[in-house]
Amino acid sequence: MVWMRSWRCGLAALCGLAVLVEAAAAQDWPQFRGPNRDAVSQETGLLRAWPEGGPSVLWTVEVCEGYAAAAIHDGRVYFNDYDREASEWLVRCVALADGRELWRFKENRRIRPNHGITRTVPAVDGKYVFSLDPKSVFHCLDAETGTQLWRKNLVKEYGTRIPPWYVGQCPLIEPERVIIAPAGDALLVAFEKATGNEIWRTPNPEKWLMTHASIMPAELCGVKQYLYCTLKGPLGVSADDGKLLWHFPWKFNVAVAPSPLAVDDERVFLTAGYDAGSLMIRVKRDGGTFAAERVFDLPTQEWNSEVHTPIVYEGHLFAIGKKKRGLFTCLDLEGNIVWTSAGQASFGLGSFLLADGMFYILEGKTGMLRLLEANTTEYRDLVSAQVLSGHDVWAPMALSNGKLVLRDMTKMVCIEVGTPGTAQRPE
Repeated sequence: MVWMRSWRCGLAALCGLAVLVEAAAAQDWPQFRGPNRDAVSQETGLLRAWPEGGPSVLWTVEVCEGYAAAAIHDGRVYFNDYDREASEWLVRCVALADGRELWRFKENRRIRPNHGITRTVPAVDGKYVFSLDPKSVFHCLDAETGTQLWRKNLVKEYGTRIPPWYVGQCPLIEPERVIIAPAGDALLVAFEKATGNEIWRTPNPEKWLMTHASIMPAELCGVKQYLYCTLKGPLGVSADDGKLLWHFPWKFNVAVAPSPLAVDDERVFLTAGYDAGSLMIRVKRDGGTFAAERVFDLPTQEWNSEVHTPIVYEGHLFAIGKKKRGLFTCLDLEGNIVWTSAGQASFGLGSFLLADGMFYILEGKTGMLRLLEANTTEYRDLVSAQVLSGHDVWAPMALSNGKLVLRDMTKMVCIEVGTPGTAQRPE
């Protein structure tokens, strides 16, 4: 989930992630958590110090209350929105350079505020835009014009039950298909991007419900699969045919916002709020049979993340912990806390991403943006600036071509965090 809610760069070759990279231009951020769903950008040439007064603000756009963050493709920014006066669900497209609106898709929909309205990030490949709205309608739009090409009402067609605080799941896009988790009658479904026809569906005999988590790609035990988490625990589904490969029973209370995270070719890390704690499991394979076993778990009094999925970097996990809510934390892969931001900064439920050896982290209560050196030994604050002012600054950020797009409850802004024209991605 976007608000309630990686792989290290060296693992980019795993689980077919290369195809995700190929589906995006060199400096795009085309979906939730970026091209590889790991919240890591490969851009370099980014600024390690900012001018007095903070990074330059390139544009500001008013948005409906919520947490719907941006996807960026080929100089265009796509995001979900809502017009309360007209009672219209919106998908909007603006220019990355100046925020000029290029198109907006509208659909009549009555949606009352429920601790915000919007939560999800679209997925875009330059030809199609995929948007899952707060009440479980899945839209495919033409990326150039915003014209709707097809739609699926998940409640009517799959028996989906809308989660508390509306839908927070973000579609997963791949070269020839898009994957979502309706739950209800089908746990996961892969659709042809052009037609909306099903490629496969995963049966859901236990009627596990949709959560706010998003599907994550992985390669475990040499098999490409999709990870998802219901209130009954994490699971893996075959990317080839949608078969349920494994499930680890684990109870989550009320909601699951962070997504399952493959940390290597066997281990998967899970964390959530509402007293769920954190869990590391190992997936094993014996021929065609898979099984998952517990490696360790962390109760909430030790460490857990309430909203955002951690980032994996140099064999460590990085995320904002819920204990003493708001401490950015580095943990080793055995669950031991290496360092926190205690005494330095508290980030509430703010978001974070990794680029060019630095963490960009938002303070969720104040809108302060901090730049940290990425390392596994200590907390090192490089620079900070007040970039937003609204409350509940929980939405993910998106980075493309040296430009960082972020939002609070009422506005979306784009700031320059690289020297114009110099941001690069490694060859």
